[in-house]
Amino acid sequence: MSRLDKFLAGLRFRSSTPSFEVGDEVPAFVTGRTDDGLLVRVGDTVLELPGADPSLLDAKVRIEVESFDESTFRGTARVVDVLENEG
Repeated sequence: MSRLDKFLAGLRFRSSTPSFEVGDEVPAFVTGRTDDGLLVRVGDTVLELPGADPSLLDAKVRIEVESFDESTFRGTARVVDVLENEG
């Protein structure tokens, strides 16, 4: 292994469009609202929270991914837990 390989070992780049698997639980901030519920954005990835409590806008929540389309980086999730809510 060269010095460069040793230096770069374990180095990973973050994506602006992270992917999720159904069942993944992740902490996230609720960043927007739609007619059907709320939105979570992780980079350019958007997860909808249909039927979520509108008072959670701007809250930090733990969500569980229910569906995800890798071609559009969009999906749906449900709120599992409220981690921080200033509202």
